[in-house]
Amino acid sequence: MGEKPWQEALPRYLDHTVLRPEATKADVLRLCAEAKEQGFVVIFVPPCYVDEAVAAVEGTEVQVGVPVGFPLGGHSTHAKVTEALEAVAHGARILDMVINISRLKSGDYDLVRNDMAAVVLATPGVNHKVILETCLLTREEKITACHLAVEAGMDYVKTSTGFNQAGATVADIRLMKEAVAGRAKVKASGGIRDWKTTRDLLEAGADRIGTSASLNILDEWRAQCVTR
Repeated sequence: MGEKPWQEALPRYLDHTVLRPEATKADVLRLCAEAKEQGFVVIFVPPCYVDEAVAAVEGTEVQVGVPVGFPLGGHSTHAKVTEALEAVAHGARILDMVINISRLKSGDYDLVRNDMAAVVLATPGVNHKVILETCLLTREEKITACHLAVEAGMDYVKTSTGFNQAGATVADIRLMKEAVAGRAKVKASGGIRDWKTTRDLLEAGADRIGTSASLNILDEWRAQCVTR
């Protein structure tokens, strides 16, 4: 049986991120340099640093992503659209938007769907992911959220912000993969800090991994896989 693509080129499947609130401009620029050096093709930075990040990776294949409605998701749709438009105008090519968790749990499904769709429609030509914050949802709410995301035109459904009580699990990846049924991809994020966890999530069906521990994961991957 042949190796899977991520086994041969893991850096291309990792979204290299620095979103902690105390991160500095120096941290963001270091992230950009690491992406170019290690072969990451996606980085995520706070919206206030999108200009510096875009300039730092200019001329490479690295794409800059920013979060929208982060980390709670309760922003108005107008605020999310405004955030998205500004990010794209400054060079962001990937938007990870937090779903309106409260409205989802309240059963306001049309509002949740329209909230996502408004961002998608306002920013054509970029990649859109929606963060479900799975640790706060029931099984049925996760499935419903995936269906609404597909209907809204999202490219990906994503597990977590990394700012709540738990992150990605193999069970959630399998559930989300089944729920989207090939109509969207799945991104695992939140609490992913080693190669074993990364591998398990990719084996479960994750198409991308979001992590701030990318360098540690790469070191372990190279030690266990590349040097064999």
